[in-house]
Amino acid sequence: MPETCAVLIVAAGRGQRFGGSGPKQYAPLKGQPLLRRTLKAFCAHPGLGPIAVAIHPDDQDLFQAAAQGLPRVFPVAGGATRQESVRLGLEALAATSPGLVLIHDGARPVIGPALIDRVIAALKEAPGVLPVVPVIDTLKRVDGHTVTATVSREHLVRAQTPQGFRFSDILAAHRAHAGESLTDDASVLERAGGRVITVAGDETNIKVTTMDDLARVNVSLSETRTGSGFDVHKFGPGDAVMLCGVRVAHSHGLVGHSDADVALHAATDAILGAFGAGDIGHHFPPSDPKWRGAASHRFLRHAHDLLVERGGALVHLDVTIICERPKVGPHRDAMVNEMAKILGVTSDRISVKATTTEGLGFTGRQEGIAAQALATVRL
Repeated sequence: MPETCAVLIVAAGRGQRFGGSGPKQYAPLKGQPLLRRTLKAFCAHPGLGPIAVAIHPDDQDLFQAAAQGLPRVFPVAGGATRQESVRLGLEALAATSPGLVLIHDGARPVIGPALIDRVIAALKEAPGVLPVVPVIDTLKRVDGHTVTATVSREHLVRAQTPQGFRFSDILAAHRAHAGESLTDDASVLERAGGRVITVAGDETNIKVTTMDDLARVNVSLSETRTGSGFDVHKFGPGDAVMLCGVRVAHSHGLVGHSDADVALHAATDAILGAFGAGDIGHHFPPSDPKWRGAASHRFLRHAHDLLVERGGALVHLDVTIICERPKVGPHRDAMVNEMAKILGVTSDRISVKATTTEGLGFTGRQEGIAAQALATVRL
C-alpha cells in the first residue's frame, strides 16, 4: 500500500506587510477567501490524506467560513512563529500516522496538481523535497541606497511550497530545533542533517505578501474569452430605427418583437456567448408577450449582469452595423456613449462601426439591417 501523504497548511500569520483590513489568507480572491482556494486545490487531489491547517486562535470564525464543506480539513492552533505553527501542526498530524507530509503556505492559492505530484514522487529519493524556480534578475548587495557588490546567481534558486518530507524525519527535526529562527521547513531538515533535493517549481505559484501580489494572482486566475453575435431585422412601417440604443430618423422602422435594435441584439448574443450562457432567445423568448416592444437595452444589461455574477468583466465590445441607410457616422459617438452607459463601462471599451455590402444582398437592396458583434470578456 502507498504511504499516506498528509498536508499541513500554514495560515496562522498576521500578514503585516499585506496592508489589508484583515489577515491576507482570508482576503477575497475571485469571490472566495484566498485560503479556501488553497484548501480546495489540496482537497481535489486524489492522492492526499488528512489536511491540517495551522490557524491563529482569533481566526476560528474566518477559518470555518473558508473551510466550509471541504473534506478531510481540520484546524490546529498555531504558535507565535511560523516554525512553531508547523511543529504544532505536525504534532497534531502524528495521530494519523502519515508516511509523508506536504507543508504549504496558506497564502499560495495557485497550486496545481502537477507540482504536488512532482514533490511526492521525489520523496522516493530523499527525505526532503523543495520546489524551486530560477533566479532571473541580477542580484545586488547594498548598504542603504549604495550598491556594494553584484552577487552571482550561479547555484541560487527561489524556494517555494509545498515542501515535501518523510513525516518522521521532519517531525524529529522540528522537535530537535524548536525555538530557532529558521525561515522554512527545508531549512529545519537541513539543520538536522537531512538531505533535501529540488524539483521544478511553478512561476504561477505566487505567494501573496502584499496587495500587489493579490492583484497578480487575480490576473493569473483570469481567463479571457471571446463571443460573437449576429442579428438581422427587416424594414417595415415607421419613421425611425433604434441602433445601439439611439433613435435614428429614417424612412422606415425595423420589424421585431421588441424594439428591433439589431445592434444591441447582436451585442447581447456576443456577451452571452462569451461565457456560454445561451442566446438572447433563450433568455427573452419572442413567443412571450412580456417582451413585445421592450427596449433592447434591458437585454444587453441582463447579459452583462449575468457576466458580472459569474465573476467576469467586459474587456471590449465591438459592433459592426451593416446597411446602406441610414448613415451611422453622424450618430456613432452617441451610440458608443449610450452602450457604455447601459453596460456601466468607459466608452473606450466600446466600438461601433458601419459598413455596406456595395448594393449586394438584402442589406444592399435596403430590405433591412444586419449587425454583428464581438465581445471580449475576462472570467
